[in-house]
Amino acid sequence: MLGNGRCECFCFDGVTRLGHIRGKMRKKVWITAGDIILVAKRDFQDEKVDIVHKYTADEARNLKQYGELPENARINETAVDMAMGDDKDDDDDLGISFDDI
Repeated sequence: MLGNGRCECFCFDGVTRLGHIRGKMRKKVWITAGDIILVAKRDFQDEKVDIVHKYTADEARNLKQYGELPENARINETAVDMAMGDDKDDDDDLGISFDDI
């Protein structure tokens, strides 16, 4: 989110565009990082899009199953999940040994 109803949208065609939340969605639908959204490209400005709809996780899974979303689309991930990356070391060790206590 950039403020004033704007956010940075990474489109599946590989281009990052400036998205503007339309007035009907503002303060009613909360958009966070990692959400799958529907955008409408502007005819006169290729670098700007209007955010039209936010898909739920179930709707996004259905779109992926129907082939409307690419296979590399990540569904239901938060900003924390994206920041952690694709670490294959799922080590749950916190560094605390309860035997020493």
